[in-house]
Amino acid sequence: MKAFYLTSILLLFLNFSSDSTFYQKLSNAAITITKDHVIYDPSYVAMKYPNGDVPKDRGVCTDVIIRSYRKLGIDLQKEVHEDMKGHFAQYPNMKKWGLRKTDTNIDHRRVPNLEVFFSRKGKKLIVTTNPDDYKTGEMVTWMITIKLPHIGIITHKKSPDGKRPMIVHNVGGGQVLEDCLFAYKIVGHYKYGEKIPN
Repeated sequence: MKAFYLTSILLLFLNFSSDSTFYQKLSNAAITITKDHVIYDPSYVAMKYPNGDVPKDRGVCTDVIIRSYRKLGIDLQKEVHEDMKGHFAQYPNMKKWGLRKTDTNIDHRRVPNLEVFFSRKGKKLIVTTNPDDYKTGEMVTWMITIKLPHIGIITHKKSPDGKRPMIVHNVGGGQVLEDCLFAYKIVGHYKYGEKIPN
């Protein structure tokens, strides 16, 4: 019986460690891409599929997420497209943009689509004003204006006063690490990775 409990505790520890390591790696990947010089460019770009990307020196907020996950071997272009093919009506494409079919060039680069995807395939978390509720490797979405959604990755780095996690995002100044968690109105909070707890 004692051996059983010790084994159970060890398995829980290993699962926690694996989970934590994934999100730590995602945080590191996001920080790594801040070294690239990127001009904010929301232009529609035709790209290959899968593993397509806009030119390395171009991008928007969603490209921060896509490029960070890709460094861990997860292609959100492919993952979003495959989910949308089977559940198109659950995504806002038809209502928001008038689209009647998937588009591998742009679907994964739209914040509202990522919000649906992360809710379906990951875990939707609570939105609060407590910085301790936002953990390494999670994502937040904001509404900067009524028509401008935004997304970023929460990192393990802390704000200069040590009170908030820093975010990697691109709101116009390139892929940067900033203390901006509560700079805009948070509307979404998500977790997506290899193992998502129930």
